[in-house]
Amino acid sequence: MEEKKPVKPDQKSANESPWPFEDRLLRLLWEFSWFVFCEWTPKPLNPWRLFWLRLFGARIDGTPFVHQRARIAIPSNLTLHDRACLGDRANAYSLGQIEIGTRATVAQEAYLSTGTHDFARTEIPLVTAKITIGEDAFLGARVFVMPGVTIGARSVIGACSVVTKDVPPDVTAAGNPCRVLGPRTPAVSG
Repeated sequence: MEEKKPVKPDQKSANESPWPFEDRLLRLLWEFSWFVFCEWTPKPLNPWRLFWLRLFGARIDGTPFVHQRARIAIPSNLTLHDRACLGDRANAYSLGQIEIGTRATVAQEAYLSTGTHDFARTEIPLVTAKITIGEDAFLGARVFVMPGVTIGARSVIGACSVVTKDVPPDVTAAGNPCRVLGPRTPAVSG
């Protein structure tokens, strides 16, 4: 698991924002742009949504799919590989980096949270850590992924699971907290 990094280690006050004014203004512009130009678009206008994501700094390889009702906090912290899918009402809370691998699916209402707080410190600073979703992985509906977690390639995470630790490749996992249930059954060739 990647070490969590404080966003602003010299933060003096619990009430002070860890985000500079320019960053907050850019986030506001992003949210306005997504609402006006993308949120109403039907599925076939995915290239238009990818255009706006690229414009705001998302790294896009090939042609992933981003549902019009997906939520992305900071596009410049998002990397989508070819045919990755961010589903209906999926939330990429990308205060830190999120990378979704080739052909990986993040199903409806899943929540990828790269941000949390260090509750051991009295000022409770914001900390972030990268989330990595491996190629061909599948995250079921309403899965919650904590900061710093890596989901291995080709693994399946069952619906409503809370993923607090790394999941190895080629397994099925589920639960709260999520645990490995066993290896994935290989595809039957015919």
